[in-house]
Amino acid sequence: MVSIVEVKPENTPATFEFTGKTASSRQVEINARVEGYLDKIAYTEGSLVKQGQLLFQLDPKPFQAALDNAKAVLAQQQALLTRAQQTLARVKPLAKQNAVSQQDLDNSIANVLASEAQVQAAKANVEQAQLNLGYTTIRSPLTGLSSSSTYREGALIRSGGSGSQLTTVVQIDPMWVNFGVGENEVLKIRAQQKSGQLKGPGLSNVEVELVLADGSSYPQKGQITFVDPVINAQTGTYNIRAVVPNPSNQLSPGQFVRVQLKGAVRPNAIMVPQVAVMQGPNGKFVFVVGPDNTAVAKPVQVGDWYGDQWIINSGLEAGDRVVVDGAVRLQPGASLQIKPAAAPAPEPEAAKVPSATLLKP
Repeated sequence: MVSIVEVKPENTPATFEFTGKTASSRQVEINARVEGYLDKIAYTEGSLVKQGQLLFQLDPKPFQAALDNAKAVLAQQQALLTRAQQTLARVKPLAKQNAVSQQDLDNSIANVLASEAQVQAAKANVEQAQLNLGYTTIRSPLTGLSSSSTYREGALIRSGGSGSQLTTVVQIDPMWVNFGVGENEVLKIRAQQKSGQLKGPGLSNVEVELVLADGSSYPQKGQITFVDPVINAQTGTYNIRAVVPNPSNQLSPGQFVRVQLKGAVRPNAIMVPQVAVMQGPNGKFVFVVGPDNTAVAKPVQVGDWYGDQWIINSGLEAGDRVVVDGAVRLQPGASLQIKPAAAPAPEPEAAKVPSATLLKP
């Protein structure tokens, strides 16, 4: 006695799975902009730091002194400008009365212009001194995970070059997930799309889900934001990047994850249980119920898996009755005693087949 299933084409969701690796969506090296002695490390190394949070404090006293000196020079130049303007104001009416020479008038005008230029230069020096003083307070430019400090308190920090790097902050929300799709897989899926066996929703509608190393599903969904148009010559794959929210910091850079792309559909797909498909000397085949309830072997072309079902690309038609249980004991032409097939198990979310259906927007 055998169990059978009747072939019923139906639209079937398709999920494509790849191996990916998480990466920070932004990594910033924290460097010193001025040279000075490190007074304070103000953060806990390795902790999550907030944007604007104080990380390091350099000794500000030399820079405060330089600012005070620049302000004094500015005040001096402003006084000289005032005197030059007053002199010009006295010379102008005298020049109209020919009481002073034209050269005296020209010299007074030149002195005013020179003093104005000196004032502008002094203002620029004050602004630069203020910037340098501000650079002694080093804050995080973003929210992210911090690395260890390169220097300890009291160390002389130099500006510019490799010696100026103090630490690194990596942004982890959102998180990038990088993965690759092989050239052969891309060609295969494009052929399925062209033949109508597969329909994709477009790049902007692809839903990205992650499965962590322990088999648990990551709760946040992401989107594909980048598909490299050129095949990587070293790996023979298209490099793809997805962005996934990480509000609870559950993901860390460098994790290996399984990337599932959802949204594609196989229209009118024909599926049979995997146990019904057998391997013969000429390829895969199934037994179907023929005339007078006899077993008839039908060669089939199989495609991807969908849970415990095998998608049949060709060889079966709607209404065919396929033998499931007991098929391995049959011979072509054997009489069949048919019993009702067991209730099917709940359908899984989707087949997990490496592919690149969604490379086209």
